[in-house]
Amino acid sequence: MFDSVEKLKEYVRHASVSADPQFKAGMVGAQQFVSGLLKEIGFAVEVVPTALHPVIVAKSGDNPQWPHVLIYGHYDVQPPDPLGKWATPPFEPTIKGERIYGRGTADNKGPLMVHIAAVARLLEKNPRLPLRLTFVVEGEEEIGSKNFKTFLMANKDKLRGDFVYFSDTGIPSPDQMVITVGLRGMLAFEVEFTGPNSDLHSGMNGGGLMNPLQALAELCATLHTPDGRVNIPGFYDAVVEPEPWEREQLKKLGLKERDYADFLGIKEFHAPPGYTPFEAIRFLPTLEFNGFSGGYQGEGTKTVIPSKANVKITCRLVSNQTPGNVKDAVFNTIRTRCPKGVTLLIKEQHHAMPYVVIPPDRSNTPKAQSPALAKCFRAVDRAATEVFGKPPIYLREGGSVGLIADLKDVLGIDAVMLGLFLPEDNLHAPNESFHLGVMKRGIETSERVLAELARG
Repeated sequence: MFDSVEKLKEYVRHASVSADPQFKAGMVGAQQFVSGLLKEIGFAVEVVPTALHPVIVAKSGDNPQWPHVLIYGHYDVQPPDPLGKWATPPFEPTIKGERIYGRGTADNKGPLMVHIAAVARLLEKNPRLPLRLTFVVEGEEEIGSKNFKTFLMANKDKLRGDFVYFSDTGIPSPDQMVITVGLRGMLAFEVEFTGPNSDLHSGMNGGGLMNPLQALAELCATLHTPDGRVNIPGFYDAVVEPEPWEREQLKKLGLKERDYADFLGIKEFHAPPGYTPFEAIRFLPTLEFNGFSGGYQGEGTKTVIPSKANVKITCRLVSNQTPGNVKDAVFNTIRTRCPKGVTLLIKEQHHAMPYVVIPPDRSNTPKAQSPALAKCFRAVDRAATEVFGKPPIYLREGGSVGLIADLKDVLGIDAVMLGLFLPEDNLHAPNESFHLGVMKRGIETSERVLAELARG
């Protein structure tokens, strides 16, 4: 009998942080664990090298007449810092009440385990399940899937399927399933301001030159209007308003702004005019400051004018925007507005395309879809309704999973995204956890979906 909770514990113990080379052993361990687990349940497994971390490709089913489902996941996780804010060790899974705590439990080891467990159950009942299944599990999602598109292009013939099925998106509560139908894209970059050729005594030199920290603050202050809009010419030109059905689906969440503000620990929202905060985080693009650095950061005072100052920025993009056209508008504006007296360097980092899929029966202007994709959407709708006791809600999500757009671009397939993590799961933060009740329901839902597809 496949014990999904014990398997998840073993999986989480591998400290698979892709961003930090010190965790190389954890990356190797997690990859070997997933490869071994898929072999145990009957898959032929290939570990495909990339320029950094390998991709696991595991296949089951060989009849070309059977539906072909790709199941995506990633075995890498975010760094555990700050360690002092964890109540339990981040890589020692701990169960408290209905939750299992540990880095990667919700993103993405728990959700991936949901689908592995569902498949294990089905193959135990029927080793000749009439379904072609291909697991594609990468090790670089948390650093932008930088080698994933190259991998797809090199292996597209062996990966062509009907659609990709995965869970790396969220739900609002343990009893409400959400099918994610859109993800925002991403443009990440860093801006470096350089003044003098070394740090200077602020008394001996202050008042006579532009301080890079002041230049940083002045420029960043120009990038938004007081009402919360991004203040860059052309930034919103390609943005398309959501369809009426999307706003109606969002209303079904029944969320209250006051409750959401209390959960976040803020007194009020700062959404652009005409949008609720729930609409803004799904339907609008953003420009966010993710980190400032420069000058003395230690205790007490050190009276210096720093030589350099930096700001890390990410833009989230919505349908019809691209990293390319947004980059030109943003970078040109930053260069034009750079204060005199400092030099500026923009360092490009990772980017991702936005992604939207229109599920069947939801839009007055449906897009053409493959019969297999439409069938999966309807199977998910039925299974989620039966398991969760109410119909799923179809929503865009504010986060970015750039590889989904890559799968669409290279393989020509769309995604069915079954949400499984909760707002309180603390993704990317200390005390990350995964709700065991959601895990149980997720396994049951996924098993029913795949069983229905096999019957087809």
